[in-house]
Amino acid sequence: MSVPVWLWLATLGGLLVLILIDLVIVDRKPHEVTTGEAARWVTFYISCAVLFGIGVWVWGGHDPGVEFFSGYITEYSLSVDNLFIFMLIMGSFKVPAIHQHRVLLIGILLALVMRGVFIAIGAALIERFVWVFFLFGAVLVWTAISMLRGQEQEEYHENALLRRTRKIFPVTDDYVGHKMFVKRDGKRWITPMLMVIIAIGSADLLFAVDSIPAIFGITQEAYLVFTANAFALMGLRQLYFLIGGLVERLAYLNYGLAAILLFIGAKLFLHAAHEYGWVPDAFEINNWISLGVIVTVLVLTTVFSLLKSRKDQRAAEAGELPATDSQPTNT
Repeated sequence: MSVPVWLWLATLGGLLVLILIDLVIVDRKPHEVTTGEAARWVTFYISCAVLFGIGVWVWGGHDPGVEFFSGYITEYSLSVDNLFIFMLIMGSFKVPAIHQHRVLLIGILLALVMRGVFIAIGAALIERFVWVFFLFGAVLVWTAISMLRGQEQEEYHENALLRRTRKIFPVTDDYVGHKMFVKRDGKRWITPMLMVIIAIGSADLLFAVDSIPAIFGITQEAYLVFTANAFALMGLRQLYFLIGGLVERLAYLNYGLAAILLFIGAKLFLHAAHEYGWVPDAFEINNWISLGVIVTVLVLTTVFSLLKSRKDQRAAEAGELPATDSQPTNT
């Protein structure tokens, strides 16, 4: 799939229009995003991604279309797992509800720019060196193993970038509206608003370490890699407000994502081995199989997670009944 320059420019222009619409309609006035508002915007962004994917399918062919949808679903799924970290960051910095949307918007825009750089570097490396597929596959396997270990982070610890920022600039104790810089006593201060934006952006940069190799395992077309990431990130912001605590109900999400990453890692290893002539064509995993595996794993993960959540809730309610029944009654 050869992508002309005008299509890149048109796509970037279209994404910019979507961002401007979001800025004008949603972010025109600081407010707490309601569940209904978030649901409408999630539906809007998913619809945009689906329409874009259909366009790729119609004008680019069924293979690029399947690759886009597989990549988009994978990136969006990995992003859901990252929402928990965003929640920890928001809670750690005590971000007022009316400013959370702006924080996520700016943080994710920064993340999109940084991922664009990563994608360009990754595409250049893949084009020149076949062994990069082995490296990407190893990253995914390591990430999957880390997920399976179940090492969940219960509180947020500031990274080196944030600690360095605090040493260089004085930080105000409280938020000053949505301002990131203020001037006090002739001295420039930064506010917690800028700190949390840096935290969100740097956290997503770490997430890119596994998400970018994952989608390169599905498609090596930089255009599809970038657009799948862009739509996933843009829809992530509203998804944060929609599902909130529901992330905790997806008890088996890490296992499902680990299975997907292991599958894509294996696909990368096989692809590299095939390029070196070590395995026959029959061992190559085609796009339809990839899409089927990804969707099946996510559906099973969601169903079993919700069943477990319902079972735990019933068990908790049943555990409360004896205490209620055992109370003395007046006769």
